[in-house]
Amino acid sequence: MSLIQPLILKAEQSHASFLRFSLVEQQSLAACLASLVDTYNADDSVIGFGAPLLALNSSKIPGLKSAISIEGVKRTSPANQDDLWLRVSGSDPGEVMLRVQEWLAVLCPTFSVNEQVEGFCHRGGKDLTGYEDGTENPEDNAAAVVALTGEPGVEGSSMLAVQKWQHQMKHFNSLPSKQQDDLIGRRKSDNVEFAESPPSAHTRRTAQESFSPEAFMLRRSLPWVKQQDCGLNFVCFANSFYPFEAQLKRMLGCEDGIEDGLFEFSRPLSTAYYWCPPVAGEKLDLSYLQF
Repeated sequence: MSLIQPLILKAEQSHASFLRFSLVEQQSLAACLASLVDTYNADDSVIGFGAPLLALNSSKIPGLKSAISIEGVKRTSPANQDDLWLRVSGSDPGEVMLRVQEWLAVLCPTFSVNEQVEGFCHRGGKDLTGYEDGTENPEDNAAAVVALTGEPGVEGSSMLAVQKWQHQMKHFNSLPSKQQDDLIGRRKSDNVEFAESPPSAHTRRTAQESFSPEAFMLRRSLPWVKQQDCGLNFVCFANSFYPFEAQLKRMLGCEDGIEDGLFEFSRPLSTAYYWCPPVAGEKLDLSYLQF
């Protein structure tokens, strides 16, 4: 039986609400976490804990750390680390909203909401630019890619990186279709990756097998829109933060000075890291933590 939170492995999500929290009342934390375990539903929720929150605990999660800003040749990818991250998913936005309200009744006022982002499936899994997202996801061996090994309470847990990107769609749509394809490294019309693409093409910069060691991760991203702003809420799971950091540094040009084509029309607003605990049966397993 898998110990991984089930929705990490499931690709289907037509709508999701992403929430970031900060701890504000440490005295009530233990009671809040006990209620959190009862509120968790493996069919609609994924939850992650940030390093600042777990620093209050004597238990050390191997490999867990806070995100830091990473400087590239032309820009910096900023970090904005939180204590708690929650994704509530479903096919009906109204049902998702109702579940979010249930979660808020449990988490607040021990935690305060820093941001809530509504995500949705666009054209069967495409980014707002029209290009398919997550084409190289390791679906066949996804469990091995995301799951940590170790003692009970750690076995089956995952590391999570979340990065909010904002697109400049007016600028992107003004570009000729050939230039758009070259930025991504794939044809939008049929999703075929180019055998030869510019060195800055996104598919070329982030080819998971081109890193040493290979940088495989499981992406579960969704587009977001808020008033006139929009972009991609990038969400990826792995058994360490290495795959995400290796790809991001190459995108920023840290290796060779070549920046990823995505930066022509998009930019990261924030990055945060979390530890997603395992489940025991259908219950969230927080037995490793000693709050």
